[in-house]
Amino acid sequence: MMAQFEEVSKQSSLHPKPAGLVLQYGTAGFRTNSKHLDHIMFRMGLLAVLRSKKTKATIGIMVTASHNPEEDNGVKLVDPMGEMLAAAWESYATMLANAEQEELISALNEIIEKEEIDKSQEASVFVGKDTRSSSASLSQAVLDGVHALGGHSKDYGLVTTPQLHYMVCCKNTQGKYGDATVEGYYKKLCQAFTQLIGNASNRTDDQKHLCVDGANGIGALKLREMMTHLNKGLQVTIFNDGSKGKLNHQCGADFVKVQQKPPTGIQVNPGDRCCSFDGDADRIVYYFTDSQQVFHLLDGDKIATLISTFLKELLIQAGLNLRIAVVQTAYANGSSTHYLENTMNVTVRCTKTGVKHLHHAALEFDVGVYFEANGHGTVLFSKAAEDQIQQLAQDSSSIDDERKRAALMLQSTVNVINQTVGDALSDMLLIEAILAIKGMTVEQWDRIYTDLPNRQLKVKVSDRRVIDTTDAERRAVSPAGLQDAIDGLVKNYRNARSFVRPSGTEDVVRVYAEADTQESADALAHDVSLAVYRRAGGVGEEPKPLHSQT
Repeated sequence: MMAQFEEVSKQSSLHPKPAGLVLQYGTAGFRTNSKHLDHIMFRMGLLAVLRSKKTKATIGIMVTASHNPEEDNGVKLVDPMGEMLAAAWESYATMLANAEQEELISALNEIIEKEEIDKSQEASVFVGKDTRSSSASLSQAVLDGVHALGGHSKDYGLVTTPQLHYMVCCKNTQGKYGDATVEGYYKKLCQAFTQLIGNASNRTDDQKHLCVDGANGIGALKLREMMTHLNKGLQVTIFNDGSKGKLNHQCGADFVKVQQKPPTGIQVNPGDRCCSFDGDADRIVYYFTDSQQVFHLLDGDKIATLISTFLKELLIQAGLNLRIAVVQTAYANGSSTHYLENTMNVTVRCTKTGVKHLHHAALEFDVGVYFEANGHGTVLFSKAAEDQIQQLAQDSSSIDDERKRAALMLQSTVNVINQTVGDALSDMLLIEAILAIKGMTVEQWDRIYTDLPNRQLKVKVSDRRVIDTTDAERRAVSPAGLQDAIDGLVKNYRNARSFVRPSGTEDVVRVYAEADTQESADALAHDVSLAVYRRAGGVGEEPKPLHSQT
């Protein structure tokens, strides 16, 4: 190991840390302007080797900044089952990233001692990157770090983030989850999709057609590759495919969700079914424009509702007594919660904001569907659920045809889903299959329930930590009196609710309000913003009513 540490010191000087730069490893890993990341990439290569030795498994490293602008980049580590890096190791990542040049070796030693890492253990790291111009040199810096500590690497080159998560899971399940190649990924998903749409009757070419906004990123590239495996089951037109536009610029899932309008670079006719991926293809949202030219967004809540309804119906048809739940955050529209609980009789669990909280809660059920409103989500099946579905699908005895058909459809559904992480390509195939099987148009899907009008606002405060919440961020416990004030304000409106939570990144408090009309939602959001400003140390000017300009 000493010889290796000399190699690390030598290599590290080729990836120097800018003096005074401090970065924090968060939910999205490290993310900032690509100019400041070279040393971070090298050091994450080192960390991945240690994590691999500790877990005695392959670890993944993805070079991407997802939906951030093109000039940014970032890096995320992937744990052995394809999940996000364990929280305890996020602090090691931050420590390594911020260690000055001469402290690097002692920082590595500290991790080795604390985690009791066997230095002689072999290490293996999978590396992937997105299409940003900075990704090539930055992923090379990662590989330099892996090799400096004697780790083995496999460079997958250009892949979507979910594809890299999938590869890591395949490798560490010894191929049980699938074949750890991009080709293997397409084959597994597309075969399952083809089996699923075998259950859809006589579809027209119009029904098979989908417009996809690839955010000028990796998703467009990989969708084009995947289409060659899809026979005739889906007809896709790809816009914003990266040939001329700029990554994430006025396009992609985040732009569409936030701006509530179609991306630039896409020509849509009324009723055309459209979806947008984000920059690294781990989020998807659907939308259409109606005959009155009104834009309709089908976000993560609508997607979760469609998928969970489909799964619940199949479980009943198959006669399988499995617990299914939808996991949401406080931001989920009240109409979706109401529909799921009251019409579909599906359990709804609310958790704190953030993918890891949703993923964790979904694991508590046999079938756990989770989507953030922004379109990041997937479905998790327990081992018991998968076994029961498998058993029924393979049962050659006299179970009736309906049960058998439902079991086979469930089996294909399990195989079309990437359970490691939200995956735009996989989610798109599942949604397309469900719409085809149900013979549903995108308008009919949108009409399952109508979103309550809502409004999100931000209030600047001197210290966001004065706000403390409970009940999955739906109620404020401090400062004293704030929640009572919010409760009183909510009573003034119909079908209303509101909550406040501190931002994870800046000194602002985020306010969410919904009510029966947009005017009421706006007024309630303003009332609550004032209460926050007055009771939680607002700074700058007092919030103005939204409609005072008119």
